[in-house]
Amino acid sequence: MKRKCGFGKAMAVFLTGIVAFLVAGCGSEEGPVRNLAADDEAEERMVNMFSPMEKMEPDAENTARTAADLTVVMAEEKLGINVAYRTYTAEDYQDKTYDDVTLDRARNDMDDIYLLNPDTIMILAEEEKLMDLSGLESAKNLRDVVKTANVVDGKLVAIPQEVVAYGLFINKDMFDRYNLELPNTPDEFLECCRVFKENGIETPVGANRWWLETFVLAQAFADLYNGGNTEAEIAALNSGESKYSDYMRPGFEFLQEMIDCGYIDAKKAYVSEAIEGEGADFLAQKTPIVMAYWGAANSDTAYGRPDFNMQVIGFPSSRGQMPVIPMTGFGVGINAEHLEDAMQAMDIMLSDEALQVYTETNKVISPSKNVQVDCIPALKPLNDRIEENIYVLGSNAGMKLEQWGNTCLIVRNLLNGATVDACMAEFDKLQEETLKK
Repeated sequence: MKRKCGFGKAMAVFLTGIVAFLVAGCGSEEGPVRNLAADDEAEERMVNMFSPMEKMEPDAENTARTAADLTVVMAEEKLGINVAYRTYTAEDYQDKTYDDVTLDRARNDMDDIYLLNPDTIMILAEEEKLMDLSGLESAKNLRDVVKTANVVDGKLVAIPQEVVAYGLFINKDMFDRYNLELPNTPDEFLECCRVFKENGIETPVGANRWWLETFVLAQAFADLYNGGNTEAEIAALNSGESKYSDYMRPGFEFLQEMIDCGYIDAKKAYVSEAIEGEGADFLAQKTPIVMAYWGAANSDTAYGRPDFNMQVIGFPSSRGQMPVIPMTGFGVGINAEHLEDAMQAMDIMLSDEALQVYTETNKVISPSKNVQVDCIPALKPLNDRIEENIYVLGSNAGMKLEQWGNTCLIVRNLLNGATVDACMAEFDKLQEETLKK
């Protein structure tokens, strides 16, 4: 049985790190003579894209297009097509999550291009509903991390416009106040929390109900991805020779200790939305540590303008500070109505030329190895680790058991009072059910 983390605001935040408020806009300059037949033919060349974002009115003037929309405009202009945005809103779909709606639309071939979360990529790939994108010219330039995360049965089924990296957002001034070094290992992290707690910091770690799994994943897979035996370890997990619970247990025990010591507020975390739940206390310097994705450091609506020295580092692990990278991506339906135009549009949107524009606009990590990020100083510690190819994948389509969403939900069980042993039993059950398929 496959379980997934509900979209809600949490996964909306996850995907808005990649695309924010896509804007449908296209226009053509009129020449002295108009060929109406040609105009009609051009209007018929349409590519439909489904994403989680609201869109502005298509005819509204927009002088500040988003990074993603800039790349779409490049495809529209070069191919003479129109990209129509079909967007998810909670109001429209009520109790259905974005993932639920995406699966339904993709299974029924309702759109051409889909912006997909990690677990949805895996499901649709297994159902053979996604095109293999490895033949695109732009795919030749991808970083290995993208291919590792989004290749299923030898097929590259999704490509992102940015590599989303999660890290710990640290108030360095508060660490300096108590003569604390930035932590590398779980024990060092817990010691920092102890010192903060003893000095009157009520809750050293601000948490929400979605992102505590980053601590678990960093500790679970630090050796798997950085120990030189990745393929063999994944094969053992996929065959059942190894258990996910054995990998996950240290991270869950770590979280349980943080709960028991009062370093995180489990009850508050269980009901708090991402950033909304802990952001105010972090910015007010009431709590020194939160977790978030790379783009939050650049966003004025998140942590882009702190009144203190902020540093973004990796999560504590046996191999030091560890970035956690879950992978979203754009996929093309295998039965897309406008398949050829959709594939060509993707190739332009994911070209080095387009990704350079996207990366410079959003100041994020590009999926192309040819496009380098010029990150802000606060992100340098996290970026340095990634440039050294030191990271943990929070999602890997090559693993039969989906990691990001399942770990998220089982961590929530822990926050709600489940024991570590009960959480490990849940992983064993999920692995057993997955291997039966």
